[in-house]
Amino acid sequence: MICAALLFFALSLAATAALAAPCGNDGSGFETWKTSFAQQARRAGVRKKGLQALAETRYATGTIAADRNQKSFRYPLGKFMQIRGADTIVAQGRKRKARNPQFYAALERQYGVPAGVLIAIHGMETGFGRFMGDSQVVSAITTLAYDCRRSEFFIPHAIGALKLVDQGSISMATKGAKHGELGHTQFLPGNALRYGVDVTGDGRVDFYNPTDALASTANFLRKKGWKPGRGYQPGEPNFAVLQQWNAASVYQQAIAIMAARIDE
Repeated sequence: MICAALLFFALSLAATAALAAPCGNDGSGFETWKTSFAQQARRAGVRKKGLQALAETRYATGTIAADRNQKSFRYPLGKFMQIRGADTIVAQGRKRKARNPQFYAALERQYGVPAGVLIAIHGMETGFGRFMGDSQVVSAITTLAYDCRRSEFFIPHAIGALKLVDQGSISMATKGAKHGELGHTQFLPGNALRYGVDVTGDGRVDFYNPTDALASTANFLRKKGWKPGRGYQPGEPNFAVLQQWNAASVYQQAIAIMAARIDE
């Protein structure tokens, strides 16, 4: 009798674990996982529109392929900058700063972040908005929340994406990068939700509007500890803040070098 009870209890635990489906390594368990994740999202404050978006998501095979093949971050700094078009970003960045110096000066007054840093990030991420991605943001980030490789990292961003849908900042049609980054400077959705700034005053943060996107980027850096007037090269106080934007060492160094050249 005791053995039967223990067996029943063990089978019940196994069934519960299977139902929860904490993550997966292919798309076979994605729909089951979404049912469980919807409960978690609801507890986190996601409302009707966000939950409907979650129900409509599809397993993003292109996102998984990209996540397993991030070769450029493994290159030496010089090669990385060449591949990412650093000289072009600097040349175009200087022109952009010269065309609209008041805008960048206003951002620096408010957030303390120099124009060169914001412009370098804008150029590196999307070529100044020329290509902001062709992947469905909500499906991409939800797929990464489900994928076992970095599920814990991406779950808050998936919930953030669903809340952005609730707010009307994005929809299921919104396109972004393979990892669910969105807008001119490629915010991860959780960061977009937390650090987004509505500069245009239209009642929503529009990351596909460069004004809101760049102000939000400056706000992110300031909230992460940016110290106005201090340096941002390796070993200087603000370099650690650049590390908060992107974890790749070559990316951080490239931004610091290009920013300094833009601001010369």
